[in-house]
Amino acid sequence: MRASRLVQLLLLLQANGGATAGELARELEVSVRTVYRDVEALSAAGVPVYSEPGRGGGVRLVDGYRTRLTGLTSDEADAVLLAGLPGAAADLGLGTVLATAQLKMLAALPPELRGRATRIAERVHIDMPGWFHRPDETPTLATIADAVWHDRRLTITYRRGDVAVERTVDPLGLVMKAGTWYLVARVRSDIRSYRASRIATADLTGELFTRPTDFDLAAHWQAAAVAFGRSMLKVDARCRIATEHLGLLRLMNDPAAVHAALASLGPTGPDGWADITIPSESYEVLAHALLPLADHVEVLGPPEFRARLRAITEAMAARYRTARA
Repeated sequence: MRASRLVQLLLLLQANGGATAGELARELEVSVRTVYRDVEALSAAGVPVYSEPGRGGGVRLVDGYRTRLTGLTSDEADAVLLAGLPGAAADLGLGTVLATAQLKMLAALPPELRGRATRIAERVHIDMPGWFHRPDETPTLATIADAVWHDRRLTITYRRGDVAVERTVDPLGLVMKAGTWYLVARVRSDIRSYRASRIATADLTGELFTRPTDFDLAAHWQAAAVAFGRSMLKVDARCRIATEHLGLLRLMNDPAAVHAALASLGPTGPDGWADITIPSESYEVLAHALLPLADHVEVLGPPEFRARLRAITEAMAARYRTARA
């Protein structure tokens, strides 16, 4: 924890030319006393840092000092942001660049911090895809990423089932969701998302585009994900559920469905059960989502869905009544 804070303190001083101990304490979320201890640690490590007392004073680096961290190229600096996701960096064509950037950073760190950074890499690994998820084949991703970095217009061929459509798009960003890459792009005045593995071809048009100044990729994705989740909830069932087993709803239901269901939850009765309305994209999906709850849930309606659950459970019971050797 302290090692990473020392690096952050050094970069703050270098970026701002200096700051008061109070300002640094607020930025680092520590006490002023801790800031002064960290300044002493940097000084002991050979960093030319000093404190100026009085009005207008503060903590400063000797004029002209620059840590070797600034030896990173722009591509290397971009790659450092993906340092915890080497697979993602490789997908985007930044694997070699990331390795070079990490070597530069390690070389620039004092021994204490260098050893800590190495220990972290040896002990922590982030594996983004879910279990049993086979990564998508994304042969066009490197071209798409290059277009995203440099605001270059693309012509893509996108597969929709057995149909291929061609679009000219302004690539605004890339999102990795549960190990799957998506391109967020502007098509005329609309902003749409494309699963990268379904982009069969991606060709640069030779044109540049102007990126909208008010576009926030993270905010757009969050809003689009919520809207998509809600749009998929086309049916619902009135149920009774044992409230101590509400957590089981998360086993097989989409997060948007769980959120909507919990919002509908009625008061718990003396028997520990409550009324709830559970939405889903279809009754077939909902049936399989409710089966893991076993006897902790009862479907009240609609009648045809209750009958469907009854038929499924009766067929299961009949199958298990027959003894097998």
